[in-house]
Amino acid sequence: MTTLVSQEEKTLGMLVHLLSFAGFFVPFGNIIGPLILWLLKKDELPFVDHHGKESLNFQISIILYTVIAVILCLILIGFLILAAIPIFNLVMVIIAAVKANNGEEYSYPLRIRFIN
Repeated sequence: MTTLVSQEEKTLGMLVHLLSFAGFFVPFGNIIGPLILWLLKKDELPFVDHHGKESLNFQISIILYTVIAVILCLILIGFLILAAIPIFNLVMVIIAAVKANNGEEYSYPLRIRFIN
């Protein structure tokens, strides 16, 4: 669904997704980056509130899936899953960022709702 949102909202909505890439460089940066932007703008920009919640829920889910994959490494299947998680994360974040930049609301697949 495309809604009428300002260019600022589109940019911040996109940025809240792209900030999750900080997790590739800083431990828990995938949570901290989007969390800071979401907390700053959630009350004044509903579009950023939606995308911030989606980004945070997805990144928390990714961490949970990674922990499960590490445990599954004991039975070898976890290694395959562990290799697929960063690729899946990268692709989904790019798709979400593009959708946000187009002014569309987006919900990640396979995300668990921790923040409503």
